[in-house]
Amino acid sequence: MPERRDSAPDGLQDLEGLHGSIASLLEEFGARLDRASTEDDLRQLQISLMGKKGSLTALLRSMGSLPPEVRPQAGKLVNEAKQAAQSSIESRRAEMARRDLERRLATERIDVTLPPRGVRAGRLHPLTRVLDEVVHIFTCLGFDIAEGPEIETDWYNFEALGIPPDHPARQEQATIFIDGRPDLVLRTHTSPVQIRRFLGEPPPVKIIAPGFVYRHDDDPTHSPMFLQVEGLMVDERTSFADLKGILELFIREFFGPGIRIRFRASYFQFTEPSGEVDVACVECGGEGRADCRVCKGTGWLEILGCGQVDPVVLENVKYDPERMQGFAFGMGIDRMAMLKYGIDSIQLFYRNDMRFLEQF
Repeated sequence: MPERRDSAPDGLQDLEGLHGSIASLLEEFGARLDRASTEDDLRQLQISLMGKKGSLTALLRSMGSLPPEVRPQAGKLVNEAKQAAQSSIESRRAEMARRDLERRLATERIDVTLPPRGVRAGRLHPLTRVLDEVVHIFTCLGFDIAEGPEIETDWYNFEALGIPPDHPARQEQATIFIDGRPDLVLRTHTSPVQIRRFLGEPPPVKIIAPGFVYRHDDDPTHSPMFLQVEGLMVDERTSFADLKGILELFIREFFGPGIRIRFRASYFQFTEPSGEVDVACVECGGEGRADCRVCKGTGWLEILGCGQVDPVVLENVKYDPERMQGFAFGMGIDRMAMLKYGIDSIQLFYRNDMRFLEQF
């Protein structure tokens, strides 16, 4: 009984029929190629011939209907036709690109007498300038830079710093909580970075922690998001005198050697004793004029808080408070920038008004 073969398209029972089918397809292809005038025309022609449902693809799939001894030669014929068609398409594509370039060169003109468009140089944001300057001064004093997450746990942000849930100091923080997670907050200060550094390495510790913090405040002197830098130094011999010396050096380096400074007693939750540092008003020169809009007649401006690290904080991070002591300080970069540049509203920093930013 003769071997049964699947039926094939008309004309594909032998190589001669295959030759005829390929010649017919290429003839039709050549006519369509001559009419093609756009890239889309070429793409559609290529799909119709060599796509999944293309004519040459169908011929390849029908190879099984031919006798086994002629299939290799048949496959070669179809592949050669496919390569020839692809080469013709690429040649036509290159020709179309050449003609398009010639057309553009003949019709488009560049007026070399026109002045060039200006290139606007970028510049640093004033807060970035001030932050870089503050960080530079403290790194020159030997402080390392430490960073931490902006979403913190209640323990790192409050409890480890000696602020339990019922402590009245929590009312001053204007905390923003994460919806559905009462144990997570947007950090209200960068002090959690100090706790993470305490837990991550043994003393001595000498760091500054710059970064964004978040509080539910919004007025000309407060923003829901602002930059803060906190400093920390802990070892066996650090004293309040070291704190005063470092801060005086920093302030005179930042504002200039002629600036007047005063320390006064204050209260913070995680330092004891605590203090605040004021500088003479940059607007009235410390005269305390009644009409001064910056110091409101006091002659002084508060710039940062500081103090000795509370022993409770050292105990929370497993440091021995009988052997270790240190100091911490913190300042708002936004406020430092306002004082340095004479800006009366913190909101100007975040409005992206180019008229304001181009002044720096």
